[in-house]
Amino acid sequence: MNINRELLQFYIYKKIIKKKQADKILEDCERLKVKVRDYMLAKEYATDVRELPALGDFYCMPYVEIDMLDIDKSLFEMFSFEFMKRNKIIPVLMSYDGKLLVATGKPLDCSALSAIASQVVCPVDYVLVPPAQIDRYIDSIIAVLSTSAALDDLNTEGDSVLFGDKKSDEEADFIEGDVVNNASVRLVDSIIKEAVPYRASDIHIEPYEKIVKVRYRIDGDLQERAEFPINSYPAICARLKIMSSMNIAERRVPQDGRINMIIGGKEFDFRVSSLPTVFGEKFVIRVLDKTSFRFTRDDLGFTESENVLLDKMLGKPHGIILLTGPTGCGKSTTLYSFLKEVNKPDVNIVTVEDPVEYIMPGINQTQVNAKANMTFSNALRAILRQDPDIIMIGEMRDEETADIAVRAAITGHLVFSTLHTNDAPGAILRLENMGIADYLVADALVGVIAQRLVKRLCPACKKKGKTNAKEMEILGIDEPVSIYRPQGCQFCNGTGYKGRIAIHEMMYMNENMRNIVSKEKNLEILREAARENGMVTLWNSCHSLVIKGVTSIQELMTLNVE
Repeated sequence: MNINRELLQFYIYKKIIKKKQADKILEDCERLKVKVRDYMLAKEYATDVRELPALGDFYCMPYVEIDMLDIDKSLFEMFSFEFMKRNKIIPVLMSYDGKLLVATGKPLDCSALSAIASQVVCPVDYVLVPPAQIDRYIDSIIAVLSTSAALDDLNTEGDSVLFGDKKSDEEADFIEGDVVNNASVRLVDSIIKEAVPYRASDIHIEPYEKIVKVRYRIDGDLQERAEFPINSYPAICARLKIMSSMNIAERRVPQDGRINMIIGGKEFDFRVSSLPTVFGEKFVIRVLDKTSFRFTRDDLGFTESENVLLDKMLGKPHGIILLTGPTGCGKSTTLYSFLKEVNKPDVNIVTVEDPVEYIMPGINQTQVNAKANMTFSNALRAILRQDPDIIMIGEMRDEETADIAVRAAITGHLVFSTLHTNDAPGAILRLENMGIADYLVADALVGVIAQRLVKRLCPACKKKGKTNAKEMEILGIDEPVSIYRPQGCQFCNGTGYKGRIAIHEMMYMNENMRNIVSKEKNLEILREAARENGMVTLWNSCHSLVIKGVTSIQELMTLNVE
């Protein structure tokens, strides 16, 4: 167990663990007969991304992110995909002197390294890569190959329509077993599975006169993925409806459905919406990972100063905390992260949502059902009879819901909800326009957080340079500074961006702001008062990310804020 002791000392040196934790970790490892690294990951003392760089230093093995590697895909012929996933390896390149460079996520697994050596006849060098990144990369390659193969089959076979040549709509009665080996079925499955490694939030399947297009929404932008002949579309519609439990014979009205699938060991929820169009039904599929909701404040983009305000807000025993912003800006995700923080055994948390996006253990979640007259306001009335401590309302859509929520807040409940406004001060006037008296708004509000998502620059290809005169004018600076600009490479599909980060505008309701809100009706005066009270605007939040090289000046210019 000497290696365990040496590794623990190195973790202490790298400040991954504290010295007082080392003895207990070592004792547990010896008792359970497990390796220090496995124990630390299992007990969440460290994560792969934090721990692997230290492990690389310890074993003199370079650590890199997979996006930084220029991978030669022709080398994949050396190993099967199953072998690569099992051993967490990817062949990267063959050097001029005949050495194979391999990315590994299991540097301490001697059996995996031996298995690699047994399959090649050349020297092997290794770099460390987080194993989750290796899994995602292999999944993306498999998904792309599956989609390409299904598309080839469609073009080769012509993919006969499942309805038969002369059957009417009423006669089209399908069962899933009839279509399982059809090229269209395989195409639908691969399109859905491929969306996960591509980090798509939505899948669009759109029929036109002669073709059907497939587009993925990645980092907020739609990107074309594939197209195929329109004569295959009835089979594709049938498959989607079977999977999502829709009415197959009904094509005249919109429908909603849901698909649950396990991809790469994770459970995903796909929400399916159909809409009749001129050339057939268009499908939009929302992608939700049900098993990996582990967002922290850092993941969501909250800064140290914003965390101080957030601690004050979440520490209040009652009142309303509002999130504002347009559709798709991550309001629900941020609300769920707040609920995760305040979710304790001694509190009763109840939500009313439309729909429930993530299942959270320990929280009572209710879904709106318009057909059963289960509206936000009706559900909220019932929730108040359930002895709640904390209530989350998916959205304040009407005067009745807002009125009940405000009264719940001033009678001892902590309420989370969302509104659609451009900025934080705008939420005050929106509540007043919904019929809530200004003194009640001032009394009930704890704080308002406006949120937007901006694209992160791709770390592999972003380029540093000095600002020009126009950029200096936009940034409001007098002297040139270094900023990063998007370029585009294979890792970001040529977009120059990879992933998104949230920016926030936080208006905390202290005594001064309450006095102003109860008297003032002018939005500009409210904005100025909030800024004087310490509120950092969305524009300034994005401005700081541009200076830090996280996002680009183009993203700053696209912000629809004043």
